[in-house]
Amino acid sequence: MTLMSAIGRKQIFSSKYKNMSDNPKIKKTDDEWRKELTPEQFHICRQKGTEPAFSGEFNAHKEHGMYVCVACKTPLFESDHKFDSGSGWPSFFQPVNTECIQEESDVSHGMRRTEVMCKVCGAHLGHVFKDGPNPTGLRYCINSISLDFDYKENS
Repeated sequence: MTLMSAIGRKQIFSSKYKNMSDNPKIKKTDDEWRKELTPEQFHICRQKGTEPAFSGEFNAHKEHGMYVCVACKTPLFESDHKFDSGSGWPSFFQPVNTECIQEESDVSHGMRRTEVMCKVCGAHLGHVFKDGPNPTGLRYCINSISLDFDYKENS
């Protein structure tokens, strides 16, 4: 494979997600979400739950592609931005586009954190902390259950 063809494939894959943050907001009732999500996905995404550390399918996941919102398929994180934080949850140093996520202060459980949600459907994803690697210094600590994965084609 030539360098140009590899770059071309990356651009084609990335263009698949271009302007996804312009998607209209999705508003559904809890009953509608319960019909579309598994009980575990509903608990994490709609009730702001947390999966146990080291239990999620994407914690040690090493494939190349795009992590998308399990509820609405909005692109959230590229595999190139994933790192092993040792926390037990998939960790990323930046989202694919800051317009695809929403952040809010979370003071639950006696802690002060910043909650991360999908901006399109409002799904709870996890939290962001200021103890990540360069270049951002951020660690987006995300529940695997709130994610789906779109594999990057190798050919």
